[in-house]
Amino acid sequence: MQDSTLKLLPPDIDLETKRVLKQLARSHRALAELKGFADTMPNKNILINAITINEAKDSSEIENIITTHDELFKAMSQSNYNNPAAKEVVNYRTALWKGYELVKAKKVMTTNMIVEIQQDIENNRAGIRKLPGTVLQN
Repeated sequence: MQDSTLKLLPPDIDLETKRVLKQLARSHRALAELKGFADTMPNKNILINAITINEAKDSSEIENIITTHDELFKAMSQSNYNNPAAKEVVNYRTALWKGYELVKAKKVMTTNMIVEIQQDIENNRAGIRKLPGTVLQN
């Protein structure tokens, strides 16, 4: 059985190794380039929307909820569109946006915010599980 205790942060190891610092420089350059491209966009929400819909689509595939971008865009633009998988992914996207807006406004993420986001995804007030039960494998 694995040790389930969490180690306190920050870790008591040296993170400023050559390898980490070199990767930090590459990451910083890539983020600066992304910021430069984003600054040329008249509406940055287009970029954020593309990222959230891709994240929602990809993470839904873990749960065997498979859909296409075409289906997603139809579900987002047509209120009567009938594709349960696409609608569920769009709900995840909406929840990601909500979480983004909540954290942006409050500068913190709380358990209550997570429960609020979960309510939007599941359309219920089940809250946080009291018993363990989900295991992702393979």
